[in-house]
Amino acid sequence: MDIASTVTYAHPSWWANNGYLVVIQDVRGQGESEGVFKGFNQERADTTETHKWVRELPECNGLLGTFGFSYQGLTQLLAEPGTPPPECLAPAMTGINERDHWCSEGGAYWWHIGISWGLQLAAQKLRKSNNLKGWEEIRESIESKSYLRYGKELLKKYDSKGMAYQWLKASSQGNNQWMVHKPLDSWIKQPILLIGGWWDPHLNGIIEIYKRSIEAGGDPEIHIGPATHLQWWEGSNQLQLEFFNRHLKKSHTLKDKPHINLWNLTNKSWDAKSKAEEIFSTPEQWSAQSNGLACASTKEGKLVSNRIGKGNIILVHDPWRPVPAIGGHLSPTPGEINREQIDTRGDVATFTTDIFNKEKFINGHPIFELEANSNTKGFDLFISLSIIYKYDSSVNQLSTGVCRILGKDAKIKTKRQVILQPIHAVFPKGSQMRISISGSAWPAIAINPGLAEKQCEAPSPNCLITTIFLDLSKSKLKLNHIFDK
Repeated sequence: MDIASTVTYAHPSWWANNGYLVVIQDVRGQGESEGVFKGFNQERADTTETHKWVRELPECNGLLGTFGFSYQGLTQLLAEPGTPPPECLAPAMTGINERDHWCSEGGAYWWHIGISWGLQLAAQKLRKSNNLKGWEEIRESIESKSYLRYGKELLKKYDSKGMAYQWLKASSQGNNQWMVHKPLDSWIKQPILLIGGWWDPHLNGIIEIYKRSIEAGGDPEIHIGPATHLQWWEGSNQLQLEFFNRHLKKSHTLKDKPHINLWNLTNKSWDAKSKAEEIFSTPEQWSAQSNGLACASTKEGKLVSNRIGKGNIILVHDPWRPVPAIGGHLSPTPGEINREQIDTRGDVATFTTDIFNKEKFINGHPIFELEANSNTKGFDLFISLSIIYKYDSSVNQLSTGVCRILGKDAKIKTKRQVILQPIHAVFPKGSQMRISISGSAWPAIAINPGLAEKQCEAPSPNCLITTIFLDLSKSKLKLNHIFDK
């Protein structure tokens, strides 16, 4: 329990000083725990056993709350049927679907995140078995960033049965049989505090847990703030302490509080709502238009409101100099970012609205659709949505998304859909919105080689220069409500 998730949480002593008995338990086979680590499959039984043990401690008053993020965010939701639920739960930055919430998006494996996390687990395993040479080999790959090229082989060498390598294999093979973990209804009906971040890759998982809690008859509280997976906002610990005080201490009365609290990405302030129906978004759709120069000029491509798209764009993806991934929720530098320089590249197509003459509320999942195909058997579409302020040339990236196409279908012109990371933002009068499209986002996702028989990996001689044809006539940018079922 040496780390005790202090990368994001206050040390257990702080909780103890606030009147709580704190038990931090290592995952089986990790840290100082004995046994063999087998991933989420072992957690139901372990959770049930641990809860029974804690409730029987002489220091415990019988009231139990749980907290934890990422892996421990999910483990606290899993238990054997019939296990009494804790009085309250506070899972953060986690998910229940191993494909959509843990390792991939739009058919593309989280290359940087998935491999680096997998190597961290492998290194812990090697340390426990006293394989110092293997540990140092993995550590050197992280420090030199060579894991982006050789990390897959290191996972195969040192932890071939581990979660990360098995997910990578399943993703590469197009496996559609993925585990979706199902928390007990009796558990997610309990008071539950959900914490998510706009730049966290597990955000859709937290939103899914919120919706499932509602469906089970619960009354969950959700906060989505200006946070990456490891960098949270000021006050997040106090938020959790107040939640536990309300539900675990008899001296604290329950007060009506807003159940949805969303950080406005552009206003830099919290918007509190009592229910999802109160979250407003401008009822508007946009389409892309260009006379063919959207890759050569950031001023030529247009994003027009409630009109049809028009034009065609030829986008050339060169694997030797892939478009880098910056900011957002999947890159090695997550968070807010100015992508102005990226947008000036000739292999990035940009489409920008006219200056807004009134305020626009943009809330939900941005979804961009258009017809596209390539001259190879595989291509990627990576899309970002940004805001440009009236008196600032910066292109402030708010959301990104990806769609990977593999096989002979890549050569067929048909509708492609890219679902972006949810956002909550106000576009003030005088600002503009931009959509940027590229054929890569290295190393957030691997390079699509354009060959059905080759896997998506680091740039290599097997990767083809790919020409991507974008038909804008049926292009559409729309918003789905963030909490739609």
